Amino acid sequence: RSAWARTSRCRLQRDSDLLRLWRATINTRNGLAFAIRSEQAVREEIFALALSVPLAWLIGATAMRRVELVAAVAFVLVVELLNTAIEKLADRLTTDHDPQIGQVKDMGSAAVGVALLMAGAFWLFALAERIGLL
Repeated sequence: RSAWARTSRCRLQRDSDLLRLWRATINTRNGLAFAIRSEQAVREEIFALALSVPLAWLIGATAMRRVELVAAVAFVLVVELLNTAIEKLADRLTTDHDPQIGQVKDMGSAAVGVALLMAGAFWLFALAERIGLL
């Protein structure tokens, strides 16, 4: 094969990869925008995430601890987004009361609860570390 053909194929692949990345970025933006519009819990967790950045700077004893604190709050947001997706899909399947769908929704809610407990534990540990209890 000629060098031109190989270069042309690589360029097409790169353009295709960039287009896929661009579309994935648009889907991400659309998903976040929909979640923010439709779910109070998502709005609260985005607020908590924004608040966690300066608070982590004050509470975190090291740079790594600050990153961990912000990541813990971001993890709660991730779990909430997944829970919201599960709930929206379940509501789309049927509006009737279905015990199994209720159990699935409860499991999603439990996942958010566990993520909140984990984040709280991280923050309490960092606070105890900062004030010298640990």
